[in-house]
Amino acid sequence: MPQQPATRVTAIDHVGIAVPDLDEAIEFYRSAFGLEVTAEEVNEEQGVREAMLRVPGDDGTGTAIQLLAPLSPDSTIGKFIARNGPGMQQLAYRVADIDEASDGARANGLNVVFDSPRHGTQNSRTNFIHPKSAGGVLVELVEPASER
Repeated sequence: MPQQPATRVTAIDHVGIAVPDLDEAIEFYRSAFGLEVTAEEVNEEQGVREAMLRVPGDDGTGTAIQLLAPLSPDSTIGKFIARNGPGMQQLAYRVADIDEASDGARANGLNVVFDSPRHGTQNSRTNFIHPKSAGGVLVELVEPASER
């Protein structure tokens, strides 16, 4: 019998990309790939100005590109860009229940970053699995607002 997964993923939610300038990055993704901005906001708690981009006609259920620009150099994204330069910062998996997903990950020995979920894009709830527990990739777990 196969081992039960630590976390039940329902979809790849988005790929997070750290960028130094959100407006320039939006224009690049529009002109180079035809993506459309479906949400843009400032998340003070995480120290970012962000935008979600999708392919034209996506009803919000497909995978998005999340552009993340730092509000300050000492924010998590600011430090990431200083250390690594712009680029892919995280891979986000959609889950139905963030609390259950976080507990399952912990129970299976994964290093979950926050004790309790945080506020994410478009009123989602999020938590992260440290790259040392996930093959070198920062994994975000996302429970969309519509799942609650």
